[in-house]
Amino acid sequence: MTVSEFDSYRPPEKPRRRRGRRGRPGGGPRPGALDGSREMAMVPEVEFSSYYNRPIVKAPPWESPIGIYLFLGGVAGGSALLGFGAQLTGNDTLRRNSRISAVGAASLGAGALVLDLGRPERFLNMFRTLKVSSPMSVGSWILGAFSAGAGVAAVADVDRMTGERLPLGPLRGLLRLMEAPAAGVAAVCAAPLAAYTGVLLSDTANPTWNAAKEDLSFVFVSSASMAAGGLAMVTTPVADAGPARVLAITGAAAELVADEVMERRMDPVAAEPLHHGAPGTMLRWAKRLSAVGGAGAVLASVTRSRTVAVASGAALMTASALTRFGVLHAGLESVHDPRYVIEPQKRRLEQRRQRGVTDDSITTAE
Repeated sequence: MTVSEFDSYRPPEKPRRRRGRRGRPGGGPRPGALDGSREMAMVPEVEFSSYYNRPIVKAPPWESPIGIYLFLGGVAGGSALLGFGAQLTGNDTLRRNSRISAVGAASLGAGALVLDLGRPERFLNMFRTLKVSSPMSVGSWILGAFSAGAGVAAVADVDRMTGERLPLGPLRGLLRLMEAPAAGVAAVCAAPLAAYTGVLLSDTANPTWNAAKEDLSFVFVSSASMAAGGLAMVTTPVADAGPARVLAITGAAAELVADEVMERRMDPVAAEPLHHGAPGTMLRWAKRLSAVGGAGAVLASVTRSRTVAVASGAALMTASALTRFGVLHAGLESVHDPRYVIEPQKRRLEQRRQRGVTDDSITTAE
């Protein structure tokens, strides 16, 4: 039965008198007949649909290469930050491994981005202008500045590792001079590189990503920290990987908390794709591996076991990758059901009306 807000203005109806049927003891209708005291629903339940079954919100043409880029961008940012800390504390082994990891992850991530774009010149066209209001434009410049700084720092370490056999000639002195400032530039760009992809996703009309706009960047930064710490645990001896274990443990704990807070603050309907299907499976395993990897990092700190360190580091990297892919595919799937667009939209509109905002339309989003 449907109700209307105008029902409260109708006058009360007089109670109806029941009349029994002649020939039936006690009156009342014959079995199976309607007695008129119950009203049947005349309007069927609402089913959300769209014109010609087309999605209300167009899905972005993003596939697996973007998921790889999201993951590797976080690894690159976290590794550069870890390498800069190792530079300040004199941990040469951790500094070298983290710098090489940072530039390697940034290079592979840029390659995945170019693969998704289809043609390399499209990536270069992103640097033709800087549009502050565009997360994609700002992110491209962050990636460019980060890659330049991380590249210079990594080349300096590779040159030392090979006994200065790189054919640098007179540029070697300039490289030594620019090494520390370049590493600093990469460290400054590290956190924005890890966070901007969260802004990039949530700054769309996609219902699931947009509903997570307050917390998605925090999830991605935490995920990047545990991935970078996990990679350093795999590549660096246990004796030199103390800061990496601290970063991994902190990142794993922060990722679990940030993910829980994000899901609690999201619209419950818009959050459904995070729990169902393949994205739900990936995100559930991401949480499990984060917890297991974090516990393994603690155990590695106590036992000084190289095997435990490598296993926990691999678990943390896998968890970070599953988080990025899970969020990506949950958003891609959320556009296929009109319900994920319409219900949160109507709920936002009702909340605005309760606050006295009545001069908007149903398409208004906060």
